[in-house]
Amino acid sequence: MDITLCTSEWHVEISREWDVLGPFPIHAREQHFLSPAFPLDLSKNIDLTRTYPSAYADGGYVSWSKVSSDEHGSLNVSHPNIRWEQLRATEGWAALQHHNVLRTYLTVHPPDPKQERTKADPRLRVECLQGAYFSILPGDETTWATHVSEWHMGNVYALERAPTQFVSLPVSPYRDKATRYQVVLCVPYEIRLFGDPRSYKSEYPILSINLTISIDTLPLLGTSPYMATPVLHAPAHDIIPDFIYGRPFSSTLGIGTSKSAIPSRAGLGLSLCNLVTAIRLAPTQTHVLTLVFQPDSGLIPTDITELPVDITISPFHDGSACSDVEEQQIFRVNVPIRHIPMWTSINYTAIRATYNLGFSNPTIFLVLPPRYPNNEGGGGSKEPILALHGAGVDIINQTFWTDSLPRQDRAWVIIPSGRTSWGLDWHGPSAADAFATVTALYDILRTGFVDWVYPRDTKLIVMGHSNGGQGAWYLASRWPDKVKAVVAAAGYIKSQAYVPWTMSRYNEISSLCRSIWADQPFGRFSHFIDPALRAVLETSLLPDDNDLFLSNLAHTPVLAIHGDADDNVPPWHTREAVSVLREWNPDADVTYHEQPGQSHWWSEVLKNTRVQAFLDRVSSYEAPKTKCRKFTLTVAVPAESGSMGGWRVHALEVPGRLGRLEVCEDNEGGVTVKASNISVVSLDLSSASVNRLVINNQCITHTSVEAETIWLEQDTNRNSTGWKAVDSYAENFQQPYGRAQAILSADGIINIVVPSLHHSSELSVALRITHNLRTYHLLDARIFSAHEVEDGLACGGNMVVIGCADSLLVKDLLRSSQCEWSHEGGAWVLNDKKFDNPTSGLLFLVKRTSNAASTVLFLQSSDPGGLERALRLFPIRTGVLVPDWLVVDERADRIGAGGAEGAGVWGSAGRSNNGKWGFNARMSWLN
Repeated sequence: MDITLCTSEWHVEISREWDVLGPFPIHAREQHFLSPAFPLDLSKNIDLTRTYPSAYADGGYVSWSKVSSDEHGSLNVSHPNIRWEQLRATEGWAALQHHNVLRTYLTVHPPDPKQERTKADPRLRVECLQGAYFSILPGDETTWATHVSEWHMGNVYALERAPTQFVSLPVSPYRDKATRYQVVLCVPYEIRLFGDPRSYKSEYPILSINLTISIDTLPLLGTSPYMATPVLHAPAHDIIPDFIYGRPFSSTLGIGTSKSAIPSRAGLGLSLCNLVTAIRLAPTQTHVLTLVFQPDSGLIPTDITELPVDITISPFHDGSACSDVEEQQIFRVNVPIRHIPMWTSINYTAIRATYNLGFSNPTIFLVLPPRYPNNEGGGGSKEPILALHGAGVDIINQTFWTDSLPRQDRAWVIIPSGRTSWGLDWHGPSAADAFATVTALYDILRTGFVDWVYPRDTKLIVMGHSNGGQGAWYLASRWPDKVKAVVAAAGYIKSQAYVPWTMSRYNEISSLCRSIWADQPFGRFSHFIDPALRAVLETSLLPDDNDLFLSNLAHTPVLAIHGDADDNVPPWHTREAVSVLREWNPDADVTYHEQPGQSHWWSEVLKNTRVQAFLDRVSSYEAPKTKCRKFTLTVAVPAESGSMGGWRVHALEVPGRLGRLEVCEDNEGGVTVKASNISVVSLDLSSASVNRLVINNQCITHTSVEAETIWLEQDTNRNSTGWKAVDSYAENFQQPYGRAQAILSADGIINIVVPSLHHSSELSVALRITHNLRTYHLLDARIFSAHEVEDGLACGGNMVVIGCADSLLVKDLLRSSQCEWSHEGGAWVLNDKKFDNPTSGLLFLVKRTSNAASTVLFLQSSDPGGLERALRLFPIRTGVLVPDWLVVDERADRIGAGGAEGAGVWGSAGRSNNGKWGFNARMSWLN
């Protein structure tokens, strides 16, 4: 039986019978390198009688099987014939990670011949939950030899506010009969998604996936040919603050909008004109419009539960919005609002607050107010508590997280979203969101609730559970001077250790180059990769390894908590973190509590007398602080690291490697410093009094007694490795990030540039990136042609350039960024190495010198297949092994990262090279 989804015109049928091939060994992020159809070659027919090698199966081969979905598109995939217990007996959870490829059929039926037909092809609306990738292929397999599959990311985390995904059919359907297509689905089993089978009483892993497909057909909006597809309200994406006393608690308002299929004449999108800045919506794009409540707005009566907002929609063509009134439409949105009473010492509601990330990304967070204002009872305010939720927790619609947090007498509890319920594991943009909520709440309180405000430069107490516990370790150890204390519950030490890879089968690899993946016996590329390449790729994970940065918490009060029966995050993670912390400081103020009989979550994990006593001890601005005389600051990415004891690292000698600063102070104001792999540091003199300074056995003379900051850099003009003090440091010497993931750390909208706005493989890639950015990080993007950017239409901010290799824009970007990549004779060249394989996909990160805080990520290929490979490596999730630059070819489809042609981290930027990100031979690999 098939699932039929109809509209008044076109309708689709999805076969409920699925062909399943698997399981195949894979590690958690390997599907970003491999073809999602692995081991299939989709340039050839699918042979259901063929068997394929797999280390999991008896005899070493697996064959096709079948599974049926229910009427709602849900299906469960499992392989009970595999000896899972035998595998996990030696390899643990690593053996449960595996990959499957599924295939079924989709039939598209044309409208009744008697009905008026549209000329445009129908477009599919697809929702893929907990599947990694899917593709729609022509039904006729004889055409596959020349067809390039377009792979769309599924909503692998089942995120609750994912935008609708629109997918074009690979070939036009017949107008007079049904047309059959094939659907291929990539479904990996990840422990973080599906859990240990024992937790759901199963002897084998079971994948639960849901796939639904319908036709997207929308009526005309007015009579304009440019307005064939309207903007719709997407209420799931609204960002609305609570109202107290008839006024919004915060001034930022976001209205979710989405636009459907590509109109026949309008080029790219529609313009929403009566905003502070006109916004252009690309076809299929979801966007949140930013509005601001004016301070002099009148009170909103509590019986008013909706606010009407009118927006003008204009077609966008020929490079600008149409000003013809006849071409415009009014789009009305009724915004729902929630009134809540003012809090008291007894009664309160978790308050929805908002702020604007940059100028165009409205963001929501929650706060729990303290019981008493600053002017009542004495004592004043205390440090806010930043409470980080676990993976998959929707702070707006799931109240259990806020209910489990202890309300304080004089401290605000701030509950950031991390952008989404999974975010980036509280790294990158999720970390930025967490810190931004603290500043946002301060701005709210100082203008509307002055008796409740805390100092702008306040320190924080960071608290979290599960993924949020890991996030607490992360935030506190990367910005130690911002954090007063840490409460970390059930957190994992790092993602690579979440699924243990301890049974090494690669003892021939040197200890220097042995990778985390070498310890994973089932990773596909482990069998093909050069150990030196593996070591370079691993540097992209270095900034996330919490255990390597615990020196930064050796003098911070820590309360670590874990249930001794945790079957989600094993207790050894917290035990090991505490052990490493004590190795750095045997007298560290760290307390470990292991709760007997408790699993991963219990409602009192953070709301109990032990936690409250710890908070009372450490949370006071007046509490005396013990002077730290000796400490070690560890840094991997200076731009993503803060100071410790006033010392801050600004540049590494060799990016991609750890930098460490060992500081020792004596009783007379003398400071001795040992710098390892560090080229620029500073000291905030408000945090330390220095009478004598020695760095790497060299005495440094102060340049100015009145200076607020001492800047120290290696003196590259000397033959020795000496250091010197300088009056200031050129802030435009932006340092390399070491990984392409930095593109996600955007202060505003990300600009995506394609050769033109007409249908092309580059535009398809751009639309998929915009969808993924909104799905996984609630980040907005705008799509421009290269010509528009050359004309100055794009604003500042991070940029993704897809293709455009011969454009003036790319030439200007490469020249202004001093990038060593060049495009010569149709091929990309780096360090005299020409990459001319048409199947290759390239990614490389450069800086935008017009804005020192902005970066540009290039996705390049001369072939649509190569561009698909580059797209899969776009670092949308944590754990994707993409350093500053990476090149892969078609071999990656079968051997993963073993198909890389080159990879590397840029060299340090400084005075000697005028801030250039140059080729770094020590941290690069070329085939």
